[in-house]
Amino acid sequence: MPPTKRFFPHYLAALTAGGPVFSDRTIVYSVRTFACVILMLCGAAVTQAEEISAQNLPPESAPILNSVIEEARQSATQAYETDDHELADALKEMNYQTYRAIRFKADKSLWRGENPYEVQFFHPGFLYQQPVTVYTIGADNQPNRLPFDREAFRYDGNAAPLAKETDDDNGYAGFRVHFPIKNQQYKDEFAVFLGASYFRLIGKEHVYGISARGLAIDTGLPEGEEFPHFTKFWLIEPGQGEPMMIYARLESPSVSGAYKFIITPGDETNVKVQSWLFAREDVAKLGVAPFTSMFLYGENTAVVPDDYRPEVHDSDGVNMITENGEQIWRVLTNPSQLQITSMSDSAPKGFGVMQRDTDFASYLDGEANYHQRPGLWVTPQAGFEKGRLEVVEIPTKSETHDNIVAYWVPEAPFVAGESRYFAYQLETVTGARNSDLATVVRTRQGATVLPGEEPQESQTRRFSIDFKVPEGMSIAPEMLNLTATTNQGQIQQARVFPVNNGKLLRATFLLTPQAGQPADMRLYIHQENQRVSEVWNYVYHAK
Repeated sequence: MPPTKRFFPHYLAALTAGGPVFSDRTIVYSVRTFACVILMLCGAAVTQAEEISAQNLPPESAPILNSVIEEARQSATQAYETDDHELADALKEMNYQTYRAIRFKADKSLWRGENPYEVQFFHPGFLYQQPVTVYTIGADNQPNRLPFDREAFRYDGNAAPLAKETDDDNGYAGFRVHFPIKNQQYKDEFAVFLGASYFRLIGKEHVYGISARGLAIDTGLPEGEEFPHFTKFWLIEPGQGEPMMIYARLESPSVSGAYKFIITPGDETNVKVQSWLFAREDVAKLGVAPFTSMFLYGENTAVVPDDYRPEVHDSDGVNMITENGEQIWRVLTNPSQLQITSMSDSAPKGFGVMQRDTDFASYLDGEANYHQRPGLWVTPQAGFEKGRLEVVEIPTKSETHDNIVAYWVPEAPFVAGESRYFAYQLETVTGARNSDLATVVRTRQGATVLPGEEPQESQTRRFSIDFKVPEGMSIAPEMLNLTATTNQGQIQQARVFPVNNGKLLRATFLLTPQAGQPADMRLYIHQENQRVSEVWNYVYHAK
């Protein structure tokens, strides 16, 4: 069965419940200015994006990929259409339990016994009502359409009558790719493409958590999000020792696109992504290299649910390295209202949504195994000029709901008739990425009362942030200083000192927030006027 797919809440409900908080570093915008910010500060000068040209098109030796790109270009000049592959109503209307009773037969896997890679397919229907057309490309470099094969599935229980509702033209809901990562006796699943433009990746010791997407459009806008979807895939059979290569077509009401994925499985799974996009309509907000994840509660949550598990999340923060090398750690939250924050930059060196905490004791979940969820990191290669990394946090009361989204928003607008080229490397990450700086390992908050004092009503909160000191860094405690700022409210009693035998540096301060205003805080440690830590960033809402 496919990895559990969470239901993604509709942003409009959150917007109409009071409006978002939109923050850019230390600037917090009210809902009245939100639309103006989305339009890039009401007409401020913008930089040129990378358009599709001979410099970024594939060589003539890749005729199939060039034809996929040309198909996308032509599609953008035509009206948007959806294709349900004439799925029978009985397939569309099946429930979750019935869908689970349909199982792919492993011995029917594509390239079974012929290649170290194998591909298994998902049945169309249930939530997946826009199936994909799949082509295979072998040594002859000719694409061959793979017809739907009902004999490749088991239809158990209530699903048994549905076998006769299928035909060769139905296509598939998606697919997953297997390769022997841990040993040669078993082929591990390491990538899955299923639903809209979602895909998931895992490395050797991971379980599925965070998702990547091909593209995000108008995320968090009052008009509602547009979800592009992959419509076709070309699976290129790998030669000996080669990675898995996939071409894809993407469609939405506003955009038509072509994609190339080169996937290398291993301890950390690596994907080289190229996309050629064509706008059929003006796009209010283009989200490139998007992530979707879940944060229910964590060590930074002031009031946690009545649950034996200390933390529940697929990801605990957003990491970014700016063009000038500043490293930022933005702690995730489960806010009381839709919250949209951003970090502006020109040509970022990298960004990602991470699960830094990989200690089982932090979660105590023996089934979901949140400590084994990977992070995903993007290394931009083309198209990531001036723009912003936007983070959307949506209120949720259930871990079955994805409520975290992050993506790069180019400053240059994307209007009908234009094209864009993007290239980046996407890789799974276990825990925190290596860094020469002290990195955040935990964020906690609490009341300001001292031991023995009576609790009293106060909006002032104490924050405590622990940074892990990297191996080889020399710390002189008397030379340490802390820079802590907030755009709203007041910070007092800020100090920093070593703990745990010098393995950690603890930064602590009191925040008195301004009534009704979120406090967007930044903090970093320096020693003798030289930064020794990354930047900690947190948006706090007074209860």
